[in-house]
Amino acid sequence: MERADLIAALARIVGPAHVLSQPADLLNYESDGTIAAHLPAVVVLPGTTNEVAEIVRLANRAGVTIVPRGAGTGLSGGAVSTRQGIVISTMRMNRIVQVDYRNRRAVVEPGVINLDLSTAIANDGYFYAPDPSSQRSCTIGGNVATNSGGPHCLAYGVTANHVLGLELVTPTGEVVHTGGWAWDTPGYDLTGVVVGSEGTLGIVTKAIVRIVRQPEAVRVILGLFRNVVDASRSVSAVIAQGLVPSAMEMMDALTCEAVEAAYHVGFPPGATVLLIEVDGLTDGLDDTLQRIEQICLENGASGVRLSKSAAESAALWYARKSAFGAMGRLAPNYYLQDGVVPRTKLPATLARVGEVSRDFKLPIANVFHAGDGNLHPIILFDRRKPGEIERALEAATETLRACIDAGGAISGEHGIGLEKKKQLPLVFSTDDLCVMAKLKKSFNPYDLFNPDKIFPTSRSCLEVQQVRGGLAGEAARAAIGGPEAIAEAGIEAIGGVPSP
Repeated sequence: MERADLIAALARIVGPAHVLSQPADLLNYESDGTIAAHLPAVVVLPGTTNEVAEIVRLANRAGVTIVPRGAGTGLSGGAVSTRQGIVISTMRMNRIVQVDYRNRRAVVEPGVINLDLSTAIANDGYFYAPDPSSQRSCTIGGNVATNSGGPHCLAYGVTANHVLGLELVTPTGEVVHTGGWAWDTPGYDLTGVVVGSEGTLGIVTKAIVRIVRQPEAVRVILGLFRNVVDASRSVSAVIAQGLVPSAMEMMDALTCEAVEAAYHVGFPPGATVLLIEVDGLTDGLDDTLQRIEQICLENGASGVRLSKSAAESAALWYARKSAFGAMGRLAPNYYLQDGVVPRTKLPATLARVGEVSRDFKLPIANVFHAGDGNLHPIILFDRRKPGEIERALEAATETLRACIDAGGAISGEHGIGLEKKKQLPLVFSTDDLCVMAKLKKSFNPYDLFNPDKIFPTSRSCLEVQQVRGGLAGEAARAAIGGPEAIAEAGIEAIGGVPSP
């Protein structure tokens, strides 16, 4: 099928206003929150489940790849179209379909912004617990795709713990339902299979999610430390005492430098900050706070500060969740990683991250979910300087290797996507990968749904980025507005499925 014919067919399904094919429009969809960039052939924004199913069936007939996409805030390249196919954006599917307070359930479409759900039910005393740092912009569909976490997942669990059922359009265009309203349903846990599958098994068009009652009281403690080692020991010591705060977040001195300059929340120079939130019944909460304060002081805290008001707590949380945005004060570019280690291994792993920073001569800032050992090293670099982007990618691999050596994993919430598939064999054997690949093929037999993601190929993610995405993106940027530029970028070749 020629590109013009494909665009016309998509317009008949969703209407011309919801099909994007001009070069300037496509550039908005060439990347997510990573450094990889690949132009799609066309972007389509369906408004209903039936429209999604029709688009998928059309893509199957045309042999064109599909990449599901939410808000584009992902941090693994999972929403990037590597084969110039169709990007299906679910941002028009943004309705909260139903809220059932008696059973503590909600039914939402995939384009619902994470924070919007909590805002909508806040006056009734409820909230949606998974809260990625990008919750003001990321979608629940994207959270389902990557099994997103967030600060409050220490006590409340990740996305998988809050999704009970899904409506799913399969790669063959069928509409199926998994799970349901009950806590458990008979048969295979297909909901659990789909959550975290990164768009390779289908497109979620509705989700049944748990909503949680707001706690009676919430208090925030700010622990100030001289280094990340003492702060990390405090984290393990708090949990070892049988205390489970709702969140424990850490920002090292380099991160605090940028955050303080941007948001002015009172972080002293050179301090590592441990942000601890405790919630529950008012009775007994002060005793818990005192125990945590004492543990921090016994493990080297130079000071412990209790938030004096809800407004001060909100300001601290805003600063923490906006920390990535403050990194522009330190460097023109950054590459964010996502690994997990046991809490007790945090000091040694962070020490190794410091060695990687020195070895590759690149600053690395650390801001992470300390309570569950989910590290987010931020590798700072300047892509205008020759060799720095390559050094950043190599440094990222070494930080992941440090997590594996500590008995951890290479992703806690961002997913594997395009960026970390090369590292997957560091964790899984060939037999392990083959079993997963067979599961993927049972849903996605022709590899038309989000190809080139999760599983390693013969070419590295850097090679793909430079050869497929980098050159295509530069060609389009050089001559925006003309079909010749698109053709030179390789976007006309959509009739088949080119190899990665």
